[in-house]
Amino acid sequence: MARLGTGIGWRPEIADVVEGMPGIDWVEAVSENLCPGHLPDSLLRLRERGVTVVPHGVSLGLGGADRPDPGRLAALAERAEVLGSPLVTEHIAFVRAGGTLTATPRLEAGHLLPVPRTRDALDVLCENVRIAQDALPVPLAVENIAALVSWPDEELTEGQFLYELADRTGVRLLIDVANLHTNHVNLGEDPARALGELPLEAIAYVHVAGGFERNGVWHDSHAHPVPQPVLDILTDLASRVAPPGVLLERDENFPEGDALRGEVEAIRDAVQRGRAAATGSGAAPRPSRTGADAGSGADDAVRQRLGLAQAALLSALVAGTPAPEGFDRVRLGVQARALAGKRADVVGKVAPELPVILGARYRPAFLAYAQGCPMTGGYRRDALDFVAHVLRTGLGDEDPGVRRELREWWLERSGPVPRSARPGVRLARATRRVLLRR
Repeated sequence: MARLGTGIGWRPEIADVVEGMPGIDWVEAVSENLCPGHLPDSLLRLRERGVTVVPHGVSLGLGGADRPDPGRLAALAERAEVLGSPLVTEHIAFVRAGGTLTATPRLEAGHLLPVPRTRDALDVLCENVRIAQDALPVPLAVENIAALVSWPDEELTEGQFLYELADRTGVRLLIDVANLHTNHVNLGEDPARALGELPLEAIAYVHVAGGFERNGVWHDSHAHPVPQPVLDILTDLASRVAPPGVLLERDENFPEGDALRGEVEAIRDAVQRGRAAATGSGAAPRPSRTGADAGSGADDAVRQRLGLAQAALLSALVAGTPAPEGFDRVRLGVQARALAGKRADVVGKVAPELPVILGARYRPAFLAYAQGCPMTGGYRRDALDFVAHVLRTGLGDEDPGVRRELREWWLERSGPVPRSARPGVRLARATRRVLLRR
């Protein structure tokens, strides 16, 4: 695997800081936020300087019961080719459930949710990964995720699950040490044991990020400084293997440039401490067959069983249905509130006009909407559905100006093309509204 060096997650809000940051060898950009024909100037300048750009996908749902969507795979492949990337990355997670396979309503999580560590789920994941590998022009690496809830009756530890996945498919691993810390706090899992069970030679690179603890639950926020326990896990990993790349993730609440540079330096120091301790550690990579004896794919019955289980969990999280048997109901409540809050935050960014139009009423109105209206498409669809819900239920009736602005916003964005602003067309629309009122 090519060595990437030290990197940082590229985000538009810190583009200038990243460009001016010394010692940055590579950056990672969220694939779904990039338009291949209109790449941000900052990324183009970084590429011209020889900085590697890796697209990081968040919407494939490789751990879901359905086979990967060909359109999403084609989009990820296109971004890899346009950026000249040496690899692409995604997550070991499911992000949607239901639909034809299970004859249940199609639901979107808007978030990465954990896959049960069972043999059935592993068979499905391995087949989905192989489908993705065949569709992509460069190698694929997949990331372990953070979890607030665990599945009952799991058959494998996280390390065993990742080892078998890499062993059966030859896929590379993106190890997020912050997620190992999250799972340690929330699920009691030992990060050292997980690292000891990994096929270290399969690691493509490493993520490092911050979070916060509230009421005994660790939230992987990507909006707080990297804590020392996460750096300690990074040092432990580096004592076992020289990671080809290490990258700082920060998604919001961005600090000043000096503080961001300090976090990158702390990551470098943690890796150096681990490498200094590597001699005599006794840690040795376990051999991987890299795809040998991969086994047959998951049949439809296995996929349906997994799909029904995932649909039941997601429905409990976003539609208020009863918690599936064996799950911690308190933790499910924490996760459900976190999902609703994230929906409100992301919709506010996707449609920034809505918090402006509604003011202080935006967030409580959205959270009330989210309780009974699961997300069935992406965040842009969610924004449209939210406004339609507000207009139907009468919020804003006491303020005709707010209602008018919401209606105009919805009409402008709900059609196949934006409404014409030509005076003649606008007059015709106004005349039609008057006639309809009669």
